[in-house]
Amino acid sequence: FISTVCNFMSHEKCLKNVKIPCSCIAPSLVRVPVAHCFGPPGLYKKKFCAVCRKSLESPAFRCEVCELHVHTDCILFACSDCRQCHQDGHLDHDIYHHHWREGNLSSSARCEFCKKTCGSSEVLSGMRCEWCGILAHAACCVIVPPECTFGRLRNMILPPSCVQLFSRNFSKLHCFRISENLQTESDEDDDVDGSTQGSTKDIQISTDSSKQTLKIFDGNDAVKRNQFRLISVPRIAKNEEVVEAALRAYYINDDQQEYELQTFTQQVLLSDDVINRNDAAEDSNLGSVFRESVPEAWIIRAKPKDEEVIRIYPAWLKVGMAYVSLRVNKDSTVQSVIKEVLPLLGRQTECFQNFKLVEVLMGSKQVQRMVLDNQEPILNRLKDIRKTSIRQMNQTRFYIVENSKSIVQVNLFVGGLPPQLSPEEYTNILKEELAIKTNVVSVSHVYQAQGAVVLQISCFSEAERIYMLVKDTVVNDKPLNAVVIPAVMASKIPQNCCPLLVFVNPKSGGLKGRDLLYSFRKLLNPHQVFELTNGGPLPGFHTFSKVPSFRVLVCGGDGTVGWVLGALEEIRHKLVCSEPSVAILPLGTGNDLGRVLRWGAGYSGEDPYSILVSVDEADDVLMDRWTILLDAEEPAEGAENGIAEPEPPKIVQMNNYCGLGIDAELSLDFHHAREEEPGKFNSRFHNKGVYVKVGLQKISHTRNLHKDIKLQVDQHEVELPSIEGLIFINIPSWGSGADLWGSESDNRFEKPRIDDGLLEVVGVTGVVHMGQVQGGFRSGIRIAQGSYFRVTLLKPIPVQVDGEPWIQAPGQIIISAAGPKVHMLKKSKQKQKK
Repeated sequence: FISTVCNFMSHEKCLKNVKIPCSCIAPSLVRVPVAHCFGPPGLYKKKFCAVCRKSLESPAFRCEVCELHVHTDCILFACSDCRQCHQDGHLDHDIYHHHWREGNLSSSARCEFCKKTCGSSEVLSGMRCEWCGILAHAACCVIVPPECTFGRLRNMILPPSCVQLFSRNFSKLHCFRISENLQTESDEDDDVDGSTQGSTKDIQISTDSSKQTLKIFDGNDAVKRNQFRLISVPRIAKNEEVVEAALRAYYINDDQQEYELQTFTQQVLLSDDVINRNDAAEDSNLGSVFRESVPEAWIIRAKPKDEEVIRIYPAWLKVGMAYVSLRVNKDSTVQSVIKEVLPLLGRQTECFQNFKLVEVLMGSKQVQRMVLDNQEPILNRLKDIRKTSIRQMNQTRFYIVENSKSIVQVNLFVGGLPPQLSPEEYTNILKEELAIKTNVVSVSHVYQAQGAVVLQISCFSEAERIYMLVKDTVVNDKPLNAVVIPAVMASKIPQNCCPLLVFVNPKSGGLKGRDLLYSFRKLLNPHQVFELTNGGPLPGFHTFSKVPSFRVLVCGGDGTVGWVLGALEEIRHKLVCSEPSVAILPLGTGNDLGRVLRWGAGYSGEDPYSILVSVDEADDVLMDRWTILLDAEEPAEGAENGIAEPEPPKIVQMNNYCGLGIDAELSLDFHHAREEEPGKFNSRFHNKGVYVKVGLQKISHTRNLHKDIKLQVDQHEVELPSIEGLIFINIPSWGSGADLWGSESDNRFEKPRIDDGLLEVVGVTGVVHMGQVQGGFRSGIRIAQGSYFRVTLLKPIPVQVDGEPWIQAPGQIIISAAGPKVHMLKKSKQKQKK
């Protein structure tokens, strides 16, 4: 058997076990409507559409949070049944049920209960819980206890019941801080005629002369947008058959007697009010819809009714029943409906004025709520919805809600402001640039060092206005950025839960960050995953500032790790958990710190789930960090007439190493090459090739670095040998994994460790020597070991700190230990697999 609506196939003997709802009734089974978060359209191989169950051959959409895949023209029919990742002010329940999503499992997937395979690459089959990842057959998942424990990663997931976000006017992309530069393409597709492009694929325009293809619109809205669906019917089809085919195309399983078709002409497009042009007398003579001059486009309309049965859902009143059905007629108003419903819910003693009726449109991209006016006739309301779109009626519900004084509080993080100002000065800038209304907007947190503030806004429309305006605002030539951030209720976090705060730099190494962002949002709560190109690390640390204990995972190169550790250092005193441990998923070119902490030489597509398990099992280690003070004594280059101020002292934090001379020069050349053509630097292999090429060009150069600098270690002058590069190393890995210090024991120095409070100083004689160190044939020249260094530069020299290079003017460089040691996570040694 095959369903004529959603293409579900079943053997005859299996029919009695079918548990999957058809696409036409799926919306009515949603418990809590939550909109999806669709990313840009992409090609998803071997995946199936959740609405029409056919494979996705053309570009399609995927929800960034819950693995729902849909065709472009099926997106309008997708249920708003995404994972609920936060409380939205309407709900407050701590027990979470399994969130089942059908299909798109690997063909080797096995059912948790009967242990037989439940995945398939040929059809949509099998179920997966989007929180704990448990797999089951549709028939088996009914016997699973409904409560979800969040599975193996439960101690790392930020529980949804602890996160609060008032998000009425913000799209899901804003709520989960998904950068919108990728979004523009998909929105355009959507508005033009998203439904026309794909619907032709379902119906091969038949060359069969006995068939006719018709365009069907489902209401005024579809006419305005020119969104139609195609149906193919025999030329001699009766009116009822065409109506039935039209309803089926729009996933509506009502009685076809209640609907009729109207012809649609081009003039209709000009007038909004679509006049009923159906001539009933003529139709009844012929019995067939089609004559020679039949128009090819039709609008399907609901026939007017004198009474209807509607469902009223008790919205979050903690009532045991899902909904009550009520018969309404022409005299029924919203107020009379409320009066009738309360006794049915056991609330007859309460005054009906304490309640309101809310119309909820469960769109796949946004769930919209609207409070209905007490005097409005309810039948007129239904008529208006159907006139706009018949499909929309399927996705509309009426909830009865208590009139509580709901507190609205949107938190908006605004960055890019001038640093080191007072709260009053920040408020004045915002008043000037954004015209904020101080009666509904207050500055709740100020981060002076970073030039950022957190605004608390008690009005949705004002929050949306500020958010949109910030994007186009520039202060002191610096664009501002705004991020919607949730409030984490720390008191509700379970005792043994240590959520993981994830930072991903999508621009690092080979652009794998985009896929990782998707995987981590899916495996964890999207509110704990932050994209570093969207406001940097500060919004993440602010969100977690009240969490009593958390860990951090940084996905990026060594530069990204340094950026996050630097931000942590600056904001540490404002965090309840002031010393979170940091794990690394190396995405950069060098990844030396990742190697030392056993996270590998670079991410090469391992399963993100097993990475999270490794982070959970990792060991806590301490690591030194160093502060480098660069104090140039000569004026900056390019100053007019040489009469200029020297550069102000610059302070840089260092985790891995700091190089002067040849090593920094290569880094600088590579940096320039990457800035000129960033598009080419998307693979580690290519990046290393460029490094080699830059090095070969410098083989014949001789520099006498030892004549241009003086070195003092722990107050003692140190004689430098003849070298071209001087390198200070904090970790036993340099330049993509080479051991510069060497492993042989030496009675002059202690064995290096990352937490011994000492730095090692090594020299290299040139490019060839560096190449030999990289190849493992030699090590560097050991010069010193200490905890306080002063380097005097006698001329401008290239300098690099953790891969960030520049030319430093003559002057002093002082290197000393930075504040407390940082807690890092070292991957525990893999147990031998049996």
